[in-house]
Parts: sequence; structure tokens; C-alpha cells
Amino acid sequence: MRRIGQVVILLLLTACGQQEETAKSESQLPANNAQRFADFNQVTRGGRLFQEYCAGCHGVDAEGAANWRQKGADGKYPAPPLNGTGHAWHHPEKVLLMTIRDGTARLGGSMPAWGDKLSEQDMRDIIAWFQAKWPEEIYAEWARRNAQAK
Repeated sequence: MRRIGQVVILLLLTACGQQEETAKSESQLPANNAQRFADFNQVTRGGRLFQEYCAGCHGVDAEGAANWRQKGADGKYPAPPLNGTGHAWHHPEKVLLMTIRDGTARLGGSMPAWGDKLSEQDMRDIIAWFQAKWPEEIYAEWARRNAQAK
């Protein structure tokens, strides 16, 4: 029984050392890792709104249409992914908001304008939801570009 206690203590000490190493390596991450601005409740609200207003075209996981890079029979591009694999992260927040609010018809696209159905906070919540799907490096680059656009 004493031997089992020694093994448990040894395992606990080893685990503590590994946690310390993990903490050290996390503290050495590059300073450009952006703190995400959304909280859990905002992302949750955004997910519900996305499913109601956006998923029909952009997909339930924001994966976009299958052939989003190819024009359809109508001469327009299908809905792109918003999950970090498309180009949405190239656009600052004000452009993302404008696109949701005004749609893309004025640009020759087919996205409807949602400004009469969604509040600005609703739109920010939707953005927060799909940005939550972005890998850290994509979000960090977006945050850098977004800061420059202000």
C-alpha cells in the first residue's frame, strides 16, 4: 500500500511539472494573438440568429456553398464560407456589418439586405458566432487589419 502511495505522489509531481511547462509555453506565445472580443452569450445569440437568417445560404456550420468560387448559372457567386476558410476575414468589422445590413445586390451579388430585420447588435452577434470558428492565427490577422481600418 505504501508503494501505491509513492507512485501516486510521483504521478502528481510529474503532472504538476507538465502543467508548469504548458503554462511557460503558453506565456511565450507571440504577442499578436488577439483577444477575442465576444463573450459566450454573444456567440450563442449569434449562432441562433445565423441559423435563422444565414445558414440557408452559408451552411449550418458557415461552410459556404460547395462551389462558392465558381459563378452559378445566374452569373453570381454562391455564398462563401464564413468559418475562416473563405475571404470574410479579409474584411474589417465595418465592412462585415455593411454587407449584412445592405446585402450585396449593389455589388452584383445575391445576398439580401438584413438591415430591416436585424439590429446592429444582432449583426455583431452573428459576426461573433462565425468568428468563433476562425483559427487563432486567422482571427489575429483579422484583428490586426480591423485595427488598421479604424
